[in-house]
Formats: sequence, structure tokens, C-alpha cells
Amino acid sequence: MSLNGTPRANQLHIGIFGKRNSGKSTLINALTGHNTALVSDVAGTTTDPVYKTIEIYGIGPCVLIDTAGFDDSGYLGQMRVEKTKLAMEKTDVALIVCSEEDIAQELEWAKAFKEHKAAVIMVINKIDQISNTDKIRNKIYEAMKEEPVKISAISRLGIERIREEIIRKIPEDFEAKSITGNLVEEGDTVLLVMPQDIQAPRGRLILPQVQTLRELLDKKCIVLSSTADKYEEALASLTRPPKLIITDSQVFQLVYKKKPKESLLTSFSVLYASHKGDIDYFIKSSEAIAGLTENSKVLIAEACTHVPLQEDIGREKLPRMLRKKVGDGLTIVNVSGNDFPSDLSQYDLIIQCGSCMFNRKYVMNRVEQAKAQKVPMTNYGVTIAYLTDILDKIVVS
Repeated sequence: MSLNGTPRANQLHIGIFGKRNSGKSTLINALTGHNTALVSDVAGTTTDPVYKTIEIYGIGPCVLIDTAGFDDSGYLGQMRVEKTKLAMEKTDVALIVCSEEDIAQELEWAKAFKEHKAAVIMVINKIDQISNTDKIRNKIYEAMKEEPVKISAISRLGIERIREEIIRKIPEDFEAKSITGNLVEEGDTVLLVMPQDIQAPRGRLILPQVQTLRELLDKKCIVLSSTADKYEEALASLTRPPKLIITDSQVFQLVYKKKPKESLLTSFSVLYASHKGDIDYFIKSSEAIAGLTENSKVLIAEACTHVPLQEDIGREKLPRMLRKKVGDGLTIVNVSGNDFPSDLSQYDLIIQCGSCMFNRKYVMNRVEQAKAQKVPMTNYGVTIAYLTDILDKIVVS
């Protein structure tokens, strides 16, 4: 969670990119109004990307990403550049900072961002220190057919113009999809079935449950929650069947067997397959499970980096379910956090978690990578629904 209780993964991600000492960190400090990023005349002060949640007037809560210079050199420098490229995959709006006449690299990055379907704002910084701003402007306009924003980050000249450009360039479909979509409306009763097992954090609900509950309350739905062992009692307490039942995917079968015929059924993970990723591709890709053999190789990717506990879904439960269907010889590789292979060709299937800790931009970049390499990709909830033979009996948002 972050500013105003809004999960950082759901906020607009604004990345600051450019060469070393182009003034990226100073620009972040100007945008936030305080010393958010470390500033120094020494090239390469910023190493790993720094993610800072702030609220910008007219934009609301958002995440600013301060990155290492993409011209960094040496072995460690190249490692930092790779981290900067990873930040690119999470960026909704990219500010590319130019402060010298040679902008070949800046234009290359601008092109790469557009290929990643991110909005790009070209920024000429240090206009109170350099004399060739017109030449830089002309090169940018010739290549991109749009005017750059001229600023002095250190004196905060032109910062308001950047804010206006960010607002203007926010992607139209940014977080346009709700979690529950059109499945419910005001006044509908929704039952949430939420097992509180060893995986659940003590004293707290997991993020998808919190986010879904909050959205349902915002929609003015009537929400009832229960653990799996109290599911039947929860149903019995209602005067009429709930419009929708949302469950943890791990108890799909139990909930499906006892659900009223009138009630729709889905899971938190399936809802997130649509909210964060490409639900149509995930459902289509689940058909690849039928073709797996003991010679196949499956990649299971989890957003969280927690220490795996007993009965961890990604490392124990899903592998057990898959091997029960395919055979013990099935090879399963687990990755977590930002770890994700660039070469996916060795895998017959990718299974991504619900991705509550990732923003939609990053998940969709993984989906596009899988599509480009012709590797089927699905998610936890869709996989479990397929393996329990109820994929055609549940709903998606």
C-alpha cells in the first residue's frame, strides 16, 4: 500500500530517463517539491531505479521512477542500464531528459518506449546553463514531430508545463478496467470466500481481497465475507442467493459444488487475469495444458518475493496439480519478483500469478513478450479452473 492507501501497482508510473548528469534526479525533486532523490555532480549517483509514490495536483497518486543514466559504462554500469530497461517495462509515461546536442540515444529510447506503447515527453533541461537549446529542439521536432518541454529543473522553470503534459498524455485506457467489471452493480449481494491459511498474513487480508472489497463497497454492493469452512453457513444466512461469489482459486471445487444455481462464480485471481493482463490470451493458453507431457517445461512466475511457506501455491500446490495431470517428470521452473527470462522459447507454458504487486503495463509487456515468442501464457486462477474442469462454468469481468 502507499499514499492515501492506494496500492502502488495501480498508480500511474512516470519514469525519468536520460544520460548521467542530465538532471533526472533534480527534475524529480522539482516535481515533488522536496528532496526525494539524491542529487550530485558525480556521474552515476543514481544506481538502481528508485520508486517514489507522490501525489501530483491534477494527476493524483502516482509513482515517479528515478533511473540510472542509460549511457552508464563498465560492468556495473551495464548492470544499472539493465535495471533501467526493466523500469521501462513498468512505465506508463516516460520523461526523457536531454541536456546536450547529441541526442541519438535519447531518440532511440523514445522509439523503444513508443514500441512499448508508453507515452513519451521529451524534456530539454538546463536551459539556463546551455546555449544550444534551439538545436536540440529542432532535432527532437524533426524526429518526433512534437515540441519538447524546455525547463530548468534546478530553478524549477517550466515544471508546471511538464505537469500539464503528463496530464495530457496519460494513456486513455490507464486503469480503465475495474476489477469486477460489469459483473455487479449497486445493490447486488456479493459473497467473498477467503480461506485464512498459512499463506494469509497474520492479522491482514491479502492485497487482491482488499482491493476487490474496496471496489465492491465503492459500487455500493452488499458484501458478505467468510472463510471456506463457513461458506455454507454464510449462504444460509442470506434471504436470497448472492449475485456473485468470488473465491480463492484454491477452493474452486468446494465452492462450486455448493453454490446456488443462480449465483455467478469467479475467483480473485481470475478477476486479476482480466484487470492486469489479457484474459482472452490466458484462457486460450490454458488449452496448452492438455498437450503437456513429462518432457515439457513450465515456467511459474510470481510477483511477490516472499519466502515460500508450506503449501505455497506457486511452488507446491500448482506443481502438484500439474504433475498429477501430466506426470512426475514434468519440469517446472519458478521465478519471482522482477526475474523473468528474456528467452522464453524453452518453455511450453508460462503461468503468471495474479500480479497484484505489478502494474498492468508490466504484466502486458510480459504477455507481449510471450506472444512474440509464440509461448502460451496463462495465470494461476485460470490454470486452477482448467485443472478442476470448471473453466467454462465461471465468469470473468
